[in-house]
Amino acid sequence: MSDALKPGFFSGVALSGSVELSADAIVVGSGAGGSVAARELAKAGLSVIVFEEGAHRTPKDFDQREDRMLPMLFQESGGRATEDMAIRVLQGRGVGGSTVHNTNLCKRTPDEILELWATKYGVVGAGPRDLLPSFEAIEQELSVAPIPEKMVNAHNNAIRRGVTALGWKGAVMAHNRVGCLGSGFCELGCAFDAKQNALKVVLPAAVDAGATIYADVTVDRVLTEAGRVTGVRARALGENGKIAAEITATAKIVVLAASATGSAWLARRSGLTDPYEQIGQGLRIHPGGVVAGIFEEEIAAHKGIPQSFECTEHLSFEEGADKRTWIIPAFAHPIGVASMLPGFGAAHMRAMRDYRHYAVLSAMLHDETSGQIMVGEDAPVLRYRMIESDRAALARGLVACGKILFAAGAKKVVFPAIPPVVVSRASDLDALDTSFVRPHNVPLSAVHPMGTMRMGEDKKHSVVSSTGEHHYTKGLFVMDGSLFPTSIGGPPQISIYAFARHLAPHAIARAKS
Repeated sequence: MSDALKPGFFSGVALSGSVELSADAIVVGSGAGGSVAARELAKAGLSVIVFEEGAHRTPKDFDQREDRMLPMLFQESGGRATEDMAIRVLQGRGVGGSTVHNTNLCKRTPDEILELWATKYGVVGAGPRDLLPSFEAIEQELSVAPIPEKMVNAHNNAIRRGVTALGWKGAVMAHNRVGCLGSGFCELGCAFDAKQNALKVVLPAAVDAGATIYADVTVDRVLTEAGRVTGVRARALGENGKIAAEITATAKIVVLAASATGSAWLARRSGLTDPYEQIGQGLRIHPGGVVAGIFEEEIAAHKGIPQSFECTEHLSFEEGADKRTWIIPAFAHPIGVASMLPGFGAAHMRAMRDYRHYAVLSAMLHDETSGQIMVGEDAPVLRYRMIESDRAALARGLVACGKILFAAGAKKVVFPAIPPVVVSRASDLDALDTSFVRPHNVPLSAVHPMGTMRMGEDKKHSVVSSTGEHHYTKGLFVMDGSLFPTSIGGPPQISIYAFARHLAPHAIARAKS
């Protein structure tokens, strides 16, 4: 084995010139899907190379400073957005992907969604029973458990108080933390190494099994010949930001796990066979808006686990349903809050002085808008224009957030908008004109892109088969959220981990065939 393929974590910064590598399998991306794919392939005795475009950061690098962590851990320094700039899209960038910055919420793909994919979207062998072993194994490996009652902070307890008062459905959620100190900085990387994620758990296991992981390497083309994948072409940037090495890596199989944006961007950029123009189509992002309640008492929502309680009263998985929002607490550190609060100058300062008295809810949309990933020069372009039924469903969800906050004891509720919409009585919410809830007029954000390399047996409406293998390119597999035919209406990390584990045997069989 050459030095280039010794197991371990390496940086492409150290490479130079023209580099040629060879392995049984190449995995593009090191997040939830890529980490599991790499580990399973390596455990099966295959030589594995993982390419990650971001850097390899560890808890000692996570200093809890927003100005440093956002550029370090997020795509485009946290500034990625839809093409029209209406929705901010936060995605991880670095070894471990979005599992480094997420808030550790762990939910399985709803049975209703898996059954919908089977009956309407032609997905075979991925029903609730089929995936159960993978869900159970992943949850055990990541130490998934209910959030202890003592760790439900004042913010989440206030939300629970409101949900309970209304008689709505809600529950404490599960997470994958061990040794959590409740610092509240989950979205900036855990300096205390409590997250049981791809960075801490899965990738080290992949290395122990023999995988080689390169950070700071961007894959810009999938190589094919006669309908079969042959490898990838990539580049490593030096410390000066210029290309330090041109890499050609050959392999029997290639696994795309670069997220629903990155995998589709790479597939389209590579000119893969796509007779029905399905690559990059069907983008879902779970867009969400926020509502703030101002309380007499101090909430101090920035302290403790950010999200531990959910409201599912307004979340239906039936296609076309009026209620399609998952409601969860949402809070940010001072800079993040300041960027979303309406007003300028003295008015903005007064609003920030209430920082410790805010409780904030997010209505996250189980969206049916179908967006696209387009090929930009160096990054994907997210084309996404919210359809009216989605806008209306989101508005209903935000009104529901207002009702929860009032029921919890808020003295007034604020909808960030231009201009701000302030409601002083719960009774006014039913008659509220929600036409102000629209892109560009209220701050919208998304953290769950999915659906651009959809799985299914019908080649006219999918990109990969139910085994995860590309319909027209033998040996090319997809193992990330781009597989999902629709939105899943909740946090996708456990689903992505589980699908990668579920599909890995098919990739192993192809590599050994």
